Amino acid sequence: MSFHPLRIPVLLSIAALATGLAAPVRAAEPTPPSTAPAFQLPPLPYAPDALEPYVSAKTLGFHHGKHHQAYVDNLNKLVAGTPWAGRSLEQIVVDTAGVADATALFNNAGQVWNHTFFWQGMKARGGGKPTGRLLERIEKSFGSFDAFKEAFVAAAVGQFGSGWAWLVLDGDALKIVKTANADTPLAHGQTALLTCDVWEHAYYLDYQNRRKDFVAAFLDHLVNWEFVASRLK
Repeated sequence: MSFHPLRIPVLLSIAALATGLAAPVRAAEPTPPSTAPAFQLPPLPYAPDALEPYVSAKTLGFHHGKHHQAYVDNLNKLVAGTPWAGRSLEQIVVDTAGVADATALFNNAGQVWNHTFFWQGMKARGGGKPTGRLLERIEKSFGSFDAFKEAFVAAAVGQFGSGWAWLVLDGDALKIVKTANADTPLAHGQTALLTCDVWEHAYYLDYQNRRKDFVAAFLDHLVNWEFVASRLK
């Protein structure tokens, strides 16, 4: 049997097509499960040197990049493979508050939440006096803005050891409270409006043992009053 020369390419194409149709179809590779940690270190809402000279880039580098990161890392290790996995940060803080066998989990979750909130409450060229409804509420609750500042500084300086000073909304009342270590208003049904971190790592590189000077600089030059007002119900 002879083939016309022009038919040979056509026959070869048909054969190749037939071979391709006969080849088994490979199943799609399964997507590997995500290995991303449950919680991530949130970026600072400003440049590392934005708060200078009141908080140095060096302090922020250690405070955010080392201390805050360590709390995030520890939290991820503690929740992995437990019933707490998959819960939000806020749920973990609330659900572990006061639970004896969940102290480490509460401490790290509380510190992640507190630090994230602390960063948001500051900005470059902040501080001074708030305006509008927030100022009215502060003056009504404390008598004057200066009286509020004095009470806030007293709470921050009077916190023995490590902790936080807060302006909170407790029910319908504005209050100044202080918490030790990782404790947080979130665990007590209060709405946090503003906080100042008075753990030594928050200020020691810049102020050494002068905590009062740090808190005064925080109020006079760093507070993001717009953020505070946005939290006011």
